[in-house]
Amino acid sequence: MRTPRDKVIITCAVTGNLTTAEQTPHLPITPVQIADACLGAADAGAAIVHIHVRDPKTGRPSMSLDYYSEVVTRIRLHNPELILNITTGPGGRFVPSPDEPKIAAEGTTLMAPEKRVEHITALRPDICTLDLNTMNSGKEVVINTPGSVRRMAKVISDAGVKPEIELFDSGDIALMNDLLKDGTLSGSVLCSFVMGVRYGFQPGPETVLYARDLLPRDAEFTAIGIGKAAFTSVAQSYLAGGHVRVGLEDSVYLSRGQFANSNAEMVTKARRIVEDLGGQIADFKEARQIVGLTTPASSTRAA
Repeated sequence: MRTPRDKVIITCAVTGNLTTAEQTPHLPITPVQIADACLGAADAGAAIVHIHVRDPKTGRPSMSLDYYSEVVTRIRLHNPELILNITTGPGGRFVPSPDEPKIAAEGTTLMAPEKRVEHITALRPDICTLDLNTMNSGKEVVINTPGSVRRMAKVISDAGVKPEIELFDSGDIALMNDLLKDGTLSGSVLCSFVMGVRYGFQPGPETVLYARDLLPRDAEFTAIGIGKAAFTSVAQSYLAGGHVRVGLEDSVYLSRGQFANSNAEMVTKARRIVEDLGGQIADFKEARQIVGLTTPASSTRAA
């Protein structure tokens, strides 16, 4: 049985891949807006920020190294202690053509595994995500085969970056355990349960406890709630012995019918939930120790 941690890490996912400006007027789009959202979240108590980038002209998701570099450089200039967690999720989506399912239709982003992690090699953030899910996702399909995951994991390891393993269902945990057994992953694993995406883990305390109990004993985990489950998942994750995550990637509301004006506002609420339940928030140094980061926070790792 795990009990709540003495120190809890707050991660803030500031813009994501799927949230749109039509859903909220407060979504950061440009590299400057994304970097400033990360810095504001840190001021509110987040020790880790999870970063996607977007095309400033269209607001659509992007994998541009130039945008990533601008975000990382700006954050490092103003707060070198903040832990950066950069996505590698884009590049795994497949949309089958209606009449020829083996032919990709518009919206497909599927690309070679090494291409999906080029920016990680270039920028060498503290952490990057590694998705293990192959699943229906809304009306589309996400594909992360074991072979592709292993290829991405090697690039991440060679870059000296800590992977955060993204788990969307129990089969993903089985794959993660196999990757630990064969040496693809090593050491104490850092992972997240993503709850509320169709058709994966559904949010709830039973899901958190079930998924937690499938992990290695030394794993660090965060249970993430999408949409209306964002803040209930903060409490559930903390009580189950995990860390917490919020941000406009996961939900656009601070409470029922009330938009979050900023990522910082969401972090403030998450912090209040944890502290009201008796927890304490980890600072940058404590968070680095918890997740096993050895690179000095003051070093600038971006190319």
